[in-house]
Amino acid sequence: MERSTRQRTAIRDALTAAQRPLLPQEVLDAAQAAVPGLGIATVYRNLKAMVEDGELQPVELPGENLRYEPVGHAHHHHFQCTACERVFDVHACPGNLARLAPAGFTVETHELTLYGRCKDCQAPAPTAGVRARAR
Repeated sequence: MERSTRQRTAIRDALTAAQRPLLPQEVLDAAQAAVPGLGIATVYRNLKAMVEDGELQPVELPGENLRYEPVGHAHHHHFQCTACERVFDVHACPGNLARLAPAGFTVETHELTLYGRCKDCQAPAPTAGVRARAR
C-alpha cells in the first residue's frame, strides 16, 4: 500500500464529498481546492494506485470514460443525466433478473444504468398562479 500524500488525501476527499462516481477531470477540479498545483497526470496515477490498493472501484458505463467511486458500497446501480452527463448512485435494485435470461442460461451478476435528467437539469416548474390562455 502506497503512503498517503497530500495529493492522495485531496483525491480521496473529493471522491468522498461528491457521493457519486467522478471522472478524473471532476476529481481534479474538486481536489485542486485543497492542492492548487495538482495535475491530471497525478490524478490518474493516484486513481490507478487507489484501485490497485482496493480503495476505489472503477465505474464503467457503455461508451463512457471510467469514473471512480470508493469501495464499500453495497450492490447498487447508476443513473446518468442525459443533460449534464453526471453519474449518480442508485441504491435500489430490481432484484433477481434471471427470468430475463434465455432459457437454460444462468445469470451470475448484472449492472443497470438508468438515463434521464437529474434534479438540477429538470425543466423548471411553471410559476404558480400563471395560467395558459385558452384560444
